[in-house]
Amino acid sequence: MARIAGVNIPENKHVEISLTHIFGIGRKTAQKICVDLKIDYTKKISDLSEDEIENIRNSISSYVVEGDLRRNISTNIKRLQDLASYRGIRHRRKLPTRGQNTKNNARTRKGPKKPMRG
Repeated sequence: MARIAGVNIPENKHVEISLTHIFGIGRKTAQKICVDLKIDYTKKISDLSEDEIENIRNSISSYVVEGDLRRNISTNIKRLQDLASYRGIRHRRKLPTRGQNTKNNARTRKGPKKPMRG
């Protein structure tokens, strides 16, 4: 397995899909990296040369990915909670933060239904 940005990316998949295994890189960014480096993104990682993989590593280093991105996100959430803003309170209560309905939906955030307390 090729190791890019501290992540083992699968070699049996296309470059475009393999790069999305890195936190912070989606399909669009992966395609942009491939276009910039003139790599066909339908190629498999195992078919790439060491130079091409090294070029991918160098281009990904210009993006905020993996640990740094996770740290940024968690500090942003912590800042909102410390400010006691509406969004911070919603994060603290583990409820949807972007105005979604919670009367009928939001089971992903709220967890399984709890029985009524009498």
